[in-house]
Amino acid sequence: MDTPSEIIDFSGKLLIAMPGMGDMRFDRAVIFLCAHSSDGAMGLIINKPSQDLSFRDLVEQLSIKTGETEVAAPIHFGGPVDHGRGFVLHTSDYSTQDTTMVVKGGFGMTATLDILKDIALGGGPKSSIMALGYAGWGPNQLEGEIQQNGWLLCDATPEIVFDVPSAAKWEASLRTLGVDPVTLSASAGHA
Repeated sequence: MDTPSEIIDFSGKLLIAMPGMGDMRFDRAVIFLCAHSSDGAMGLIINKPSQDLSFRDLVEQLSIKTGETEVAAPIHFGGPVDHGRGFVLHTSDYSTQDTTMVVKGGFGMTATLDILKDIALGGGPKSSIMALGYAGWGPNQLEGEIQQNGWLLCDATPEIVFDVPSAAKWEASLRTLGVDPVTLSASAGHA
């Protein structure tokens, strides 16, 4: 009788979309994996800022009081699931009791209004990315997509996640693996 293989936890890693993925929502996407287990996976696209919504628009819609300083934080398309729900991926210097998910590598993810209020008032985490929606996978779905050459995995660093401009994150993530984006192929060989 076969024993089930143990799931390798990819939480805190980056998923890099391979060329030829077939789903335009994930074209050249870089996804930070917030959670991964035998139940599935959840992540946020960190390199697709919204063209239609700013932080100022968001706090006005939610009637959140703002501080003196203008917050210039873009809102990202976090993924195709639950567009009306917001998530904040941030550095581990910020945490709210019972509502912040601690993620490997010095990251946290909070999905409450408290973090938006803190950011609007000039507090909150040192660095953050706000996202509407998320990317989700059922049990073994992500592993299958990786085996089918849909994604590459690399370590997430605060520099890539928060400091590299969104338009450059895909190439920067590939380069951490020693991959030149120009030579990347959509097909894979299998031995």
